[in-house]
Amino acid sequence: MVGSRVLRDLVDVHRYPIDRPDSDGYRRLVERCRGDLAGRGMYELSGFLDSDVVAETAAVLAPRMASESSEQRREHNIYFLDHVDGLAPDHPALTRVQTINHTLCADQLVDTVLIDLYEWPPFREFIAATMEMPVLYLMDDPLARVNVLSYRPGEALNWHFDRSVFTTTLLLQAADEGGIFEYRRELRTEDDPCYDAVGRLIKGDDPEVIQVAVEPGALNVFRGRNTAHRVTTVEGDRERMVAVFSLYQQPGVMFSDDENLGFYGRTAS
Repeated sequence: MVGSRVLRDLVDVHRYPIDRPDSDGYRRLVERCRGDLAGRGMYELSGFLDSDVVAETAAVLAPRMASESSEQRREHNIYFLDHVDGLAPDHPALTRVQTINHTLCADQLVDTVLIDLYEWPPFREFIAATMEMPVLYLMDDPLARVNVLSYRPGEALNWHFDRSVFTTTLLLQAADEGGIFEYRRELRTEDDPCYDAVGRLIKGDDPEVIQVAVEPGALNVFRGRNTAHRVTTVEGDRERMVAVFSLYQQPGVMFSDDENLGFYGRTAS
């Protein structure tokens, strides 16, 4: 566990002064991130975390990922639902795709900088400011609050929508080839599911898909609930590893035992 002083050395607070909310630099950064969210559906802060620390963290987690991670191998549609009211089973929006990944949970990351960053108040206060939310809370769930996901050669995270309003990730290790983050912003709205547009996306017929070649150490925040996104198939010998931080607008969020069993194959108890 590291303190705030050490975190200020690990996060590039010169470029990204998230620890100085009263500064002009902070206000400019928040406005830039809000502008990117509005214009692109996401913002990316390259080099947010020190490159040596990122490489060291990936090296520490690689053997754990090989021996301790849970594997998720799922055939699913973009909604992760068995059926959608009002849609015929053969509608293109319900096309089945495959996702394979490996996960380390928060209780397997307690000795890493990832937990320290997650629990550092300036981090979540900054994310809240960029999302124009008054406050964000840490998740209480001891497994789900922070995860590291790995995609090995031949594996991918396929098209889906997130359950949360926004998603916060930090890339730890890029693949040799492939493993590219792709997203389609605002593919649906709260009032319109846009099923036909979703079907065109799944068929590869959407010119508005954006590719982002994320570099290790980059912080990415995007609106995941209405933004369809995926990670393309990893190629080469090196796995892709990414940390996912769960922040909520209300305190005390926990997954049920059934949810934890479904996601991780185990419960916290």
